[in-house]
Amino acid sequence: MTIAGLQKMTLLDYPGKVACTVFLQGCNFRCPFCHNSGLLQGPAEDEISLDSLLHFLDRRKGLLDGVCVTGGEPTLQRDLPHLLRQIKERGFLVKLDTNGSRPEVIKALAEEGLLDYVAMDVKNGPLRYAETVGCTAPQAALEESLSFLFTAGVDYELRTTVVRELHDETSILDMGRWLTSLSPDGRVKRLFLQFFTDRDSVLQAGLTPPDREEMERYQAILAPFAEQIFIRG
Repeated sequence: MTIAGLQKMTLLDYPGKVACTVFLQGCNFRCPFCHNSGLLQGPAEDEISLDSLLHFLDRRKGLLDGVCVTGGEPTLQRDLPHLLRQIKERGFLVKLDTNGSRPEVIKALAEEGLLDYVAMDVKNGPLRYAETVGCTAPQAALEESLSFLFTAGVDYELRTTVVRELHDETSILDMGRWLTSLSPDGRVKRLFLQFFTDRDSVLQAGLTPPDREEMERYQAILAPFAEQIFIRG
């Protein structure tokens, strides 16, 4: 397992909790707006050992509520279950960030009781998904992950990073209809729209965020499809 970095404290990554964030190396998507492009493939510049991470967590008992495990795409890591077991054994909550491309891993982790919160990125509506992730979109796998989250009882959020060049009213409406077609009650629980932030590390230059008015319009479009919908950033 390649642990590419550690943010020692965050008040933002795990809603309502004080947490740290662990970054795992590697991803199977190539989203042009990704600001963690350094995690897509090795070697990691700031790699830390599992022992070092666990030593850090042992010293943070009673100070942190949880651990956010992100990437990259964490579910690509073969030793992810072992890592989460070590975190849970120390009494921490676990939040997993995922693109949803490996539903079998998400299911296995949830069934073992290793997940307290899942944040799944929903990149766009199906018609523009491949464009938004920079590769062939595994729609069947994504739908399996979403369907599982909608019924598994694990707390979750869905989140979409909005980029002006990749999202418009049509694709946002397409996304809302797609998501609710997979939900037994026709609505998703919690959905966040996030502003794209341009950085030197993004894969494609020239991308821009929407303005506040555009985001509020997208929020209104999606409102009928979600119990809660928020703008983040």
